[in-house]
Amino acid sequence: MKTHRALVILALALITVATLAAPLLAARPPATPTPDDAPHGIANQSGEPETAKTEGLGETGPVAVPEPTEKALAHARGGNWLWLTSELWALLVPGVILFTGFSSKLRDLARRIGRNWFFTIAAYFALFALITFVIDLPLSYFAGFARPHAYGLSNQTFGKWFGDELKGLMVGLIMGGLLLWVPYLLVKKSPRRWWLWTSLLAIPLTAFFILIAPVVIDPLFNKFGPMKDKALEQQILDLAGRAGIEGARVFEVDKSADTNTVNAYVTGFGGSKRIVLWDTTIAKLAPDELLFVMAHEMGHYVLGHVVKSIFFAAAMILITLYAAYRLQAGLIARFSTRFGFTELSDIASLPLVMLLVGVLSFAVTPVANGYSRWQEHESDRFGLEITKNNHAAATAFVTLQEENLGVPRRGVFYKLWRASHPLLGERIDFCNSYRPWEEGKPLRYEHLFKQTR
Repeated sequence: MKTHRALVILALALITVATLAAPLLAARPPATPTPDDAPHGIANQSGEPETAKTEGLGETGPVAVPEPTEKALAHARGGNWLWLTSELWALLVPGVILFTGFSSKLRDLARRIGRNWFFTIAAYFALFALITFVIDLPLSYFAGFARPHAYGLSNQTFGKWFGDELKGLMVGLIMGGLLLWVPYLLVKKSPRRWWLWTSLLAIPLTAFFILIAPVVIDPLFNKFGPMKDKALEQQILDLAGRAGIEGARVFEVDKSADTNTVNAYVTGFGGSKRIVLWDTTIAKLAPDELLFVMAHEMGHYVLGHVVKSIFFAAAMILITLYAAYRLQAGLIARFSTRFGFTELSDIASLPLVMLLVGVLSFAVTPVANGYSRWQEHESDRFGLEITKNNHAAATAFVTLQEENLGVPRRGVFYKLWRASHPLLGERIDFCNSYRPWEEGKPLRYEHLFKQTR
């Protein structure tokens, strides 16, 4: 699972297919990992050359949770304001487009361009996507380029950043043009059950996107190739064999052209299954730390988190869309003159659906984040049980905090609405304390490990 961002993209893919707008959002390039995406993002804040980390090998004692720096606290405060701004912006833009009647004017233009039902939907989505892309661009620039550079988390050129944004837009336009008609057809043909059929449709569509993303979408943004360090590659493959992941291939991706952060992940299904390491990860983590990170990512695969997340998200979509279905009729009846449409099956309703689902998704976010934190915690447990290297696991999280401006302890609101991973302090504490093998206690996932020669 590529990064915390990729998990978010997975969730967005499910939500947006359900909300009729997902292909655009799902196709955006991965953003710089945040400090809470451990072990997915470790940024180099030292300014020193990127050299392989080797200190601390062989140590076994507990690891202290460092106090956050003033710079980290400032980064966290700015992140809170950015999150709040982004949440409000995501509601404000479709709300303005909807309540000013601009969406209905956009639909009229799309009808003149498309002429028939199918091409009207495609034309509307293209116009809507282009307009919102331009409107969102200043905030996207600040969040994805200016702020990471200001804190030393990125070395990406403006040309590369903007090029990736345009690629994401183009992929979204293609996906939206191909898919948006399907849920609108369901709304048209089944006005009382569209929320059910759309939720069910999200399951195979998301599985398909996960299958093709590693070989079709990801290479559009970065170069993937074989690992240069063959000895390290063999260690990873040996670990994958012990984890029961057979036939896996290891790829090294050139992310140092974009970021100073660190990432490693297992992704894909069947023939697209692969283990991916960013070149920054290889440069900045000690081998034992890197192997724990890889064991954590393999845990997601072995424990079936991808499939489970798809069905969990489908359940969340079902609840969210049913609530939207119950609310939309009253809103349309009351504001139909202002909206410029009288039925949800009208393509001009797209910003209404986005607005409703945005509000309702905010309401269910604590549940979704809680489920995600549980999965991440279990993957940490899997990584510890298969490596039995608590010190390396804990120091990997310490490196994340120190180099990516992390704050290890956060408030309740942050944990409920923003933390899709356990807080860094909790993860370091768990790495220090979880040692059942030293007491002769059974391991939760030992039965999944394979014996290797």
